[in-house]
Amino acid sequence: MDREVFQEQFGLLGTSQEMRHVIDKIMQVAKTDISVLLQGESGVGKDVTARAIHALSERKRNNLIIVNCGAIPEGIIESELFGHEKGAFTGANESREGYFEKANGGTIFLDEIGDTPKNVQVKLLRVLENGEFFRVGSSKVQTTDVRVIAATNLNLWKLVQDGSFREDLYYRLDTVQIHLPALRERQEDVVPIFRKFVQEFSAKYDSVFKGFSDEARELLISYRWPGNIRELKNVAEQLVVLEKSQFIDVERLQKYLKGRQRQGSADNLPMIPNGEEKRSDSQNDFERRDRELVYRALVELRTDISDVKKMLANFMYSSMSSKDIKALPPALQSNMEESDVSEMKINLNEHATLGMHEMPGDETKAENEVQESEQSALVNFFGGDEIPSIEATEQFLIKQALDRFDGNRRKASETLGISERTLYRKLDQYGLA
Repeated sequence: MDREVFQEQFGLLGTSQEMRHVIDKIMQVAKTDISVLLQGESGVGKDVTARAIHALSERKRNNLIIVNCGAIPEGIIESELFGHEKGAFTGANESREGYFEKANGGTIFLDEIGDTPKNVQVKLLRVLENGEFFRVGSSKVQTTDVRVIAATNLNLWKLVQDGSFREDLYYRLDTVQIHLPALRERQEDVVPIFRKFVQEFSAKYDSVFKGFSDEARELLISYRWPGNIRELKNVAEQLVVLEKSQFIDVERLQKYLKGRQRQGSADNLPMIPNGEEKRSDSQNDFERRDRELVYRALVELRTDISDVKKMLANFMYSSMSSKDIKALPPALQSNMEESDVSEMKINLNEHATLGMHEMPGDETKAENEVQESEQSALVNFFGGDEIPSIEATEQFLIKQALDRFDGNRRKASETLGISERTLYRKLDQYGLA
């Protein structure tokens, strides 16, 4: 099958060199039964790629079962994957087939495989190696013949090094790896893909799209697209529906872009590419909407701070003895009586500021400030005029907990009141792993 026909048929959009390399690799492995690991950010089209591989394979007449491992609660994921017998647990009123049984003869797509609990990883390894598994509550061996496609937006090898993902399962999945590039890594594809989406939505909603200015086109290309293809499609649909029969200039386009214009920008909001300051009714409306977004963000920030307070309370309560409390400055001791720990009415040392003046994107400066503040504490966290950033506060608490327990992640997560899986994600997010 020709590459262009294949892309058109299965919706794998783009003509860049990166995408041509991906398509060639897909067409090479699709007709085999080899396991495939898809890696890439959220929204790059891992599910579309899995469907294309299945549709081109010898198993295309059988089921393609899609499983989002990250969306299934840890307590029931084994039952969902492998099935269960009647009476295996409370609420199991009848026997049930798992996804691997339903996919017999076809393909199973395990999305977000990195979020799979370790006890389930053992069983996944067995079914990948010889097709054998047990239903929950049964001692009878079941067999299945499936082709496995897995996907993740995480660095699986880092998870292996951290101990949260089995090394043998990693090597079993990593037979053929296909990296799906982020949209910002193939900028020449942005405008053609956007035009295709616009044409589709214009036909769907019986609308007319009158095109966009050169400045708007430059903004489409320079915008970093954190949500990748999914975000681009969403923006195209909004423009067709909400800006019907309107010529799209840069001000209109900016209203629908949520992230930074380009990676590493000092501003979280999209910017006018040519740097001109234009004053118009449209610009004033845009700024008014910005203010509304800021007000909404402040309300959400209160909730985030409440969560961090709970984390801090758990950490302080579980890790500080009465001797530790007596070692604190007098101003803190008055508020650190054990009976008041749960309320966390703590006024902390004013000598260090954690993340107060850092600019977005200034990661090096933020990291230095976090390190310098470890020996003091969070400033005015509960009663001061300034509010520490959520990211800096979480880094502070996580590093303190890990230092206290000599890097033991299980004890640190229990102390912080979060799951071990969440702690691993935070370590990767902040580069603390």
